Amino acid sequence: MENVVSLGSINVDKIHHVSDAEVADLRDRYSWFPDRGQTVQIRDLPTDFVADPDRIRHGGKGANQAVAAAKAGAATEMLGKVGPDGGEFGVRSRLTEAGVGVTRIGTASDPTGTAHVFVGQSGDNWLVVRPGANSAIDSAYIREQYDTIRSAECLLLQNEIPTEPVVALLSELAAERDRPTVVLDPAPADGAEELLGCDAVDYLTPNETEYRALQSSLGEFEGVLVRKRGADDVIVEAERRFTVTPPAVEAVDTTGAGDVLNGFLAAQLAAGASLQEAIEIGTVAGALSTRKEGARSGIPTLDDVRTYRNSGDVPG
Repeated sequence: MENVVSLGSINVDKIHHVSDAEVADLRDRYSWFPDRGQTVQIRDLPTDFVADPDRIRHGGKGANQAVAAAKAGAATEMLGKVGPDGGEFGVRSRLTEAGVGVTRIGTASDPTGTAHVFVGQSGDNWLVVRPGANSAIDSAYIREQYDTIRSAECLLLQNEIPTEPVVALLSELAAERDRPTVVLDPAPADGAEELLGCDAVDYLTPNETEYRALQSSLGEFEGVLVRKRGADDVIVEAERRFTVTPPAVEAVDTTGAGDVLNGFLAAQLAAGASLQEAIEIGTVAGALSTRKEGARSGIPTLDDVRTYRNSGDVPG
């Protein structure tokens, strides 16, 4: 099996279903509240920020992408940290059930990272992330995992963990003759500029909010740009420019759809698929994942995606 490693965030997602009026109120009250589809990272939330969530699920861009890669058929290892409460929330066990390797996940003194996921009436989402244990991912931890990272076919990165040790990792990987293909999801966009100039980054996959935020820094990036645009065409800027149209589905919750695309993209690239084929498969997978609530519950298998591409339908 192809070998994919995801180095990134592991969160507990607190889901809040909100009306358009409630979103407007949140944006009026908090200047930093995200735009539609945006992720904002806040270390300390106001005490009056949220009421009780409707439900609690598992998330984190790093973990979501690892699960997607495993569902896409890749042998996948998760690297990151959880808090002492990780067992209470079943973080490792849920990843194991999804086929993701967890033996190298570390434990930090801070609580497991938390994401408040606001789901609107049309399935759109707004994400507010409190890093928690994700902030404890440092150069010492990454150094311990270096051989695992270097031997991967593909490395998935996001921007929900500290930037400095990731930049150091990418600099070291750039000097390797045989290194993994690196797929970077610059979410949240704040602080991601430093990663764009790293030579080891091969694929950059912003959504439209992140693309606009990073546009002035994109000149430093020399790899393949994959613009995720929700229900609109994915735009790929490589040696040739092409677009891929997502299938029309009845979206219930778009949370994590971009993570699913990334995970399937990495698995397909690791398996030797062409860029166009990898993007097409990832785009279908991302769209199908929106038919169920939660960042992971709707992730299809590779067989599901193939069935949909062949017949236009998939069970469930």
